Amino acid sequence: MPTTLIKICGVSSPAALDAAIGARADFIGLVFFPPSPRHIDTWGASALAARAGQRIGRVGLFVDADDGLLAEGVQAGRLDAVQLHGSETPQRCAEVKARFGLPVWKALPVAKAEDVARADGYQGAADLILFDAKTPSGSALPGGIGLTFDWSLLAHYRGALPWGLAGGLNPANVAEAIRQTAAPLVDTSSGVESAPGEKDVDKIAAFCKAARA
Repeated sequence: MPTTLIKICGVSSPAALDAAIGARADFIGLVFFPPSPRHIDTWGASALAARAGQRIGRVGLFVDADDGLLAEGVQAGRLDAVQLHGSETPQRCAEVKARFGLPVWKALPVAKAEDVARADGYQGAADLILFDAKTPSGSALPGGIGLTFDWSLLAHYRGALPWGLAGGLNPANVAEAIRQTAAPLVDTSSGVESAPGEKDVDKIAAFCKAARA
């Protein structure tokens, strides 16, 4: 079985970045979404990008962002990929991919089988689908609140696009999540925090260790 890739999302401090690199995570996520407690401004993103160098991949998370905000984030974070975590259509994903020349990851909220099936519509527009837990109606955040979904919905998933699993993953459950879904990539945010937006370096290390166990 191929090694599962690991993304630590919502990194906003040098300590969290260093912990992710030290634990051999494959990607960090930089959140460009002001309502999130993990939001990072362009100055902070630029500083982390300079510190990271080529040691870890950088994915910028955006929610229904316009091209101006995307451009600022791409430049500041020296991004390797753009993650669209709002209501972006396949057409919008294709536009972003063409404009910025970067891989586009599209997050899809999942609560039922029909939500997983939506991934097929992004073939040719996105490069990776990230299945995340659907947040409650009216929630200010599209993710990062510690909710999981029924992993059995992905047990037999054979979509055309590469994909990853997010939503409530933490050091205690990530190995089981991988066992049930064979996820090629796992993504955690609140699951490695001591408080909203505050990454715990020990939990980052534990998560990466468990994901590779």
